[in-house]
Amino acid sequence: MPTSVISYRRDVPEVATPGPAAATTAAAGSGALLRRFDDIRARLGVPDGFPEDVLAEAGRVAESAPRPLRDETGVPFWTLDPLGSLDLDQAMALQRAGEGYRVRYAIADVPAFVRPDGAIDAEARRRGQTIYLPDRRAPLHPAALSEGAASLLPSQDRPAYVWDLALDASGQVRATQVYRALVRSHDRLDYTAVQRALDAGSGDERFVLLREIGQARQALELARGGASLPMPEQQVHEQADGSFVTAFRPPLAAEDWNAQISLMTGMAAAEQMIRAGVGILRTMPAPDPGAVDRFRRQAKALGVPWPTGQRYGQFLRSLDRTDPRQLALIHEATALFRGAGYTPFDGAAPAQAQHAAVAAPYAHVTAPLRRLVDRFALVVCEAVSSGAPVPQWARSALPMLPQIMAESDRRASAVDRACTDAVEAATLSPHVGARLTGTVVDVNRQGSAVVQLADPAVLSAAAGSARPGDPVTVLVQSADVAAGTVSLRICPAGATGQR
Repeated sequence: MPTSVISYRRDVPEVATPGPAAATTAAAGSGALLRRFDDIRARLGVPDGFPEDVLAEAGRVAESAPRPLRDETGVPFWTLDPLGSLDLDQAMALQRAGEGYRVRYAIADVPAFVRPDGAIDAEARRRGQTIYLPDRRAPLHPAALSEGAASLLPSQDRPAYVWDLALDASGQVRATQVYRALVRSHDRLDYTAVQRALDAGSGDERFVLLREIGQARQALELARGGASLPMPEQQVHEQADGSFVTAFRPPLAAEDWNAQISLMTGMAAAEQMIRAGVGILRTMPAPDPGAVDRFRRQAKALGVPWPTGQRYGQFLRSLDRTDPRQLALIHEATALFRGAGYTPFDGAAPAQAQHAAVAAPYAHVTAPLRRLVDRFALVVCEAVSSGAPVPQWARSALPMLPQIMAESDRRASAVDRACTDAVEAATLSPHVGARLTGTVVDVNRQGSAVVQLADPAVLSAAAGSARPGDPVTVLVQSADVAAGTVSLRICPAGATGQR
C-alpha cells in the first residue's frame, strides 16, 4: 500500500501543533504504546543495546582516532539537520567562485574509528543501518561514536572526508576532489530556522548560496529527467508529557535544497567509481511502461492529465499536495519509484548503472553514521581521487553489501509501519464511534479504500467503495493499540464529520 514518508521526531516545533486534544495520544495511555514499541522491537529483531566488546572498542577508538594531516578547521563549515539531531553526518561550506560556486561537503570519517573486521565493524554489518522508533532508536554505531567522537558537532575538531566540488554558474559539477581532513563545524542549524530566515529576507550568504545552488541543481534535475516525489511526510512526535502526536508535514524548501547538495555529491561519487571500475552504486530501474501508462490513465481520471511531452519529474513537481485529487495522484506515483537496490562492481561498470529517479548514476556516500554502505563507498572514492589502491578490506566487502542493506531496509520499513500503525490506533482510540473526514488516496489490493485523514493525521484502509481523490467521511469502528490496528468504514454520501 502506498504510504507517506514516515519520520520520528522528539523535538520538532514545526509539527502541526495539535489544537484538538483528539489529535494527540493521551499521556496516560502512553504505557500501552511503549509496550507495543517493545513488542515491535522483539518481533522484528531490532537490536537493543550493544555487546560489551563493541562498547569497549568504541570507548577506545573514541579517544585515539588518528588526526588527518590536512587541517581545514578554519573553513566555515556548518551543519543543517532536523532540530535536536546529534548524529551529524554532513557539514557544508559554500562560496562563490567567479561566476560559479565552490562546495565543500564534509562527511563524518567513520572509517577512522571502525577497524576492519573488528567488533564495531561486525556489529554494524549485522545492523545495516540506524532503526528509528518513536520512543528511541537502535543506532548503527554506539553513541560514543555516532553522537560523540565521529559526529560533526559544533565547535569540535573532527576527522572527515571532504568533497571539494567546483560548480559552474548553472550548478553543473566541473571538477571533483575528495580527501581526508580535520574539520570543525562553526554553526549548527536546523531546517526551520534557515527557512524562516530566508522567508524573512535574510541576507546571510550561507543561506542565500544554499538556495541558489539548490535551485540550480533542481533545474538540472528537471532538465536531465530526474524526479522527486512531493510526498507529505508523516511525523510521529513525542511530546514533553510522554504522549505522541501524528501530523502530515510537507517538506520545507530548505530541506530540498540541502538534499540537492547530497544528491550532487552522490552523483559525483558514482562518476568517480565508474571511471575507476570499482565501487557500489544505488540503482533504480526505469518505471515499467505499463506502470507509466497506468499512471497516465489515473492522472486523466482524476482530472489532472499529464501533458504529452512533459517529463514525469516536472509533472510530479507541479502537483499540489493541498488538492485532494492531486494528493491521491502523488500516492499513485509511488508505483513509478520501485526496485531500488545496490549494485557492486569490480573491473567494469555495471550495464545498469542508472538511478531512474535521479536520472544519473548515483551512490550513497553522505550518511556513514547511519548507513553501512556509505562507509565503504567513501573509502573507495577517496582512494580513487588520490590515485591510491582501494583497500582490500573495502573491495572484498562490496559484493556482500546489497544483501545486508536489503535486509536492513526491510526491517526499517516494517518497523516504521508497525510503529505508526500503533500510534495511529492510539490517536484514533478516543474517536471510536465518531465520524471523521478525509480523502481517498488509493485503493489497495483487497479493494479497500486508503483514506488520509487530516485531523488526526492518519493514513489507513477503510471498508467501503470510493475512488481516489474522493472526499469521504469515515466511521471509526475500533482502534486497538496492542495490535496496532484500526477499523474504519466509509459513511454513505451526505454524512458529515463530527467529534
